[in-house]
Amino acid sequence: MDTRGRLLTVAALAVAVIAVASSGPLVVLAAVSPLAVAFWRNALAAGVLWPVTAVRHRDEVAALGRTGLAYSMLAGVALAVHFGTWMSALTLTSVATATALVCTQPAWAGLIAAARGHRLSRLTWLGIAAAITGAALATGADLTVSTQAVAGDLLALAGGVAGAVYVTLGERVRQQVSTTTYTAVCYGTCAAALLVVVLVAGVPLTGYPAASWLAIIALTIGPQFLGHSLFNFTLRRLSATLVSVIALLEVPGAALLAWWWLAQVPAAATVPGMVVLTAGVAVAVFGSRSSRPAGPAPG
Repeated sequence: MDTRGRLLTVAALAVAVIAVASSGPLVVLAAVSPLAVAFWRNALAAGVLWPVTAVRHRDEVAALGRTGLAYSMLAGVALAVHFGTWMSALTLTSVATATALVCTQPAWAGLIAAARGHRLSRLTWLGIAAAITGAALATGADLTVSTQAVAGDLLALAGGVAGAVYVTLGERVRQQVSTTTYTAVCYGTCAAALLVVVLVAGVPLTGYPAASWLAIIALTIGPQFLGHSLFNFTLRRLSATLVSVIALLEVPGAALLAWWWLAQVPAAATVPGMVVLTAGVAVAVFGSRSSRPAGPAPG
């Protein structure tokens, strides 16, 4: 990667982390069902992206072929599963536990990469372990033994796995097409899948006050366009595992934004966890330089 490409990637990651970190506080400000929020942010984003894709990138859509289109749509389904399981977990187990378990995404991304023939360095694995541990400490995970809590924990864990599948598929497709084309297909598929879920669950999609719609629009512009889309942009240059680790910086970022916007002062006990998380991300980034393919990836 040349210097210009490296600087562009670093800038994209910085903006993406800040944007995604605003998701939690904005969902609180929206004050509507998180599943409805997930649907609208994907539907609105797809509604903006598809006209652009149809005019400027229609050749790319054709060039995707059945395989590329299938991977893009599967990524959208994985993103919908991520949102659906994660949001559902919050109603069954503690927010702290659900957050800690969904933050295992980098470990799953690393295992998927290993299964595809990509060898991660020991330093990368150490950074992943440290980052996940830091996330658990920062969120104050408190595992509770009950049937409901266990179900919620499993859903949160599934959310982490789905998130890893989402970025892995994105890494593959992004080698073929632009971010605009990939995200148009991915977000559109995600919105369609989530629409089925919210209709079955009877979640209202309209009738919100103006403040809620403003928060949803902010979620679409920030976490969706500047967050997910920029993470997808970097997948052409970075591995899905590394992007998943860097995305964990959302945890301290969200805490700082909640402090600023909602006057929710972070507990002193969470600070060591955030320090460990940040250090783990730094170690994983450094270790990724020595990671190399063990052989040709299948497919």
